[in-house]
Amino acid sequence: MKQLLVKGVRGVLPKGTVHKIEEGYRKGRVRLVRARYGNPAKNLKVIAITGTNGKTTTLNYLNEIMKEAGHRTAMFTTAVIEINGHRKINDLNATVALTAEMQKFFREAKREKVDYVLLEVTSHALDQHKLDGVPIMAAIMTNLTQDHLDYHGTMEKYAEAKGKLFAANPQFIVLNRDDEWYDFFNQFQAAGQKITYGRHDDAEVRVTKTRLFRKGSEATILLDHHDELELATALPGEYNIDNMVAAATAAYVLGINLNDIVEGVANLEGVPGRFEHVKTGKDFDVVVDYAHTPDGLEKFLTAAKAITKNRVILVFGATGDRDKGKRPIMGEIAAKLADRIVLTDEESYNENPDKIREQVMQGIESAGGSGKTTEIADRHEAIKKALGIATKGDIVLITGMGHEKFRIVNGERIPWNDADAVKELLE
Repeated sequence: MKQLLVKGVRGVLPKGTVHKIEEGYRKGRVRLVRARYGNPAKNLKVIAITGTNGKTTTLNYLNEIMKEAGHRTAMFTTAVIEINGHRKINDLNATVALTAEMQKFFREAKREKVDYVLLEVTSHALDQHKLDGVPIMAAIMTNLTQDHLDYHGTMEKYAEAKGKLFAANPQFIVLNRDDEWYDFFNQFQAAGQKITYGRHDDAEVRVTKTRLFRKGSEATILLDHHDELELATALPGEYNIDNMVAAATAAYVLGINLNDIVEGVANLEGVPGRFEHVKTGKDFDVVVDYAHTPDGLEKFLTAAKAITKNRVILVFGATGDRDKGKRPIMGEIAAKLADRIVLTDEESYNENPDKIREQVMQGIESAGGSGKTTEIADRHEAIKKALGIATKGDIVLITGMGHEKFRIVNGERIPWNDADAVKELLE
């Protein structure tokens, strides 16, 4: 009923008028729900992170660091939700939950007397005022690359939505000095301190050396141009080094002991659906990852190629009802970096999955990858195909779904998990 009403209003009123009505409704609703739950976030120390990729992993690193330092934490990310050590998979199919659910989370965090709340924040949530009234102590930026243009329209509008987190004048701001959009986010001022990280010569926390391994990576970072710190993680890939350093930088500016930063980073053994190795007992590797943007897919494939002795076999597709422009781009990236491709369905939502695959295939063909691509609509059969052609030293990458426990097809929630599908097929 609500959706029909919204559709009807949008159909008869001018766009500007509709926007004002929606803005008023959203702001009012957040205030009402917040009041109903007693404004539980009011006195919490909230660390919020935004960006296109790397948010979940960065927060999981930071969560381990804070716990190593003896702090109680609560964390809400796309993959996992944790309150004072009690952890569960986020099966809501949303990074930021409905307003009432978020207020419940804050209320529980307050009851558990946590020291810090770690929050993953999307551009949609910021644009729709879902977290209005939540005091942000520290704001972290990972990167900005193409995504969600179906909603924002342009990269500039996308950046503006992300910028709302930093415009709230948090005490601390942590920025990626290597990011293409760094100058845009650098315009915002912190009430206390702003700090940058990255490989750029001007980064205040600078990566000076990296070492990549099959099941992990190491980095040397220079703090404020004088103190050197050695970090080691169980997660492989240059992009996970970026995530690790972002978390270390945030902890550093918050005054966490350097030894706790080192130990906390090392404590993170993995994140569900983020370069998640599936134990198979085979002589080839199988990895599940959430990569669903061009930048995420490129970084994931690049990391896999760097640690794989033989072929990279990719099982992937694209999501329905989302930014259609990124589909052929992802196809081109797959064609350039994967040795074999199995193109399949992901979550089609309300779109025709055949059309989605067709758009991805356009990119594959334009990059000359059609000869190494097999198209199998059924995701189960696609994974079966990839596992069937894998040989010693290969790595099978399955992307797009990550930790998720169901797929949405034609509006229906279908139980599904990529890692479980692999295990079932290999039993």
